[in-house]
Amino acid sequence: MSAPGTEGNVEEKAREFFADDLFARDMGMELVSVSPGKATVSMKIRDSHRNSHGTVHGGALFTLADVAFALASNSHGIDASAINANITYMTAARDGVLIAEAEEFALNHKLASYTVTITDDEERKIAIFQGMVYRRTPRPEKIL
Repeated sequence: MSAPGTEGNVEEKAREFFADDLFARDMGMELVSVSPGKATVSMKIRDSHRNSHGTVHGGALFTLADVAFALASNSHGIDASAINANITYMTAARDGVLIAEAEEFALNHKLASYTVTITDDEERKIAIFQGMVYRRTPRPEKIL
């Protein structure tokens, strides 16, 4: 989202990146903050997020975590694509606002790992998400 050495543009580039995510916007998600290797996204629970039990659908929770993961992993100015992701649901969510906080766990030139914690208004842990991305790091030019 920003070229190396232009960390001041991270938030601006992240907002452009997020604006292009039509699914996240349709789900009612909002970008709260982003910095290198970190991102926070919120989602006010709507009726359309509920499953047949009246709780937030696991797919809605996964999507919220995945959006925060995408923002954090693309915050270094290098395109990153998920190669693995999993989620553990801790407790059901029913009402209010959910917050997904993504944090970089490990980073190298090709791979990076992230943990995303979803909490509710009462700071209860709703889910824990872990993901890994492949980073499309440009190859150095060969000198002849």
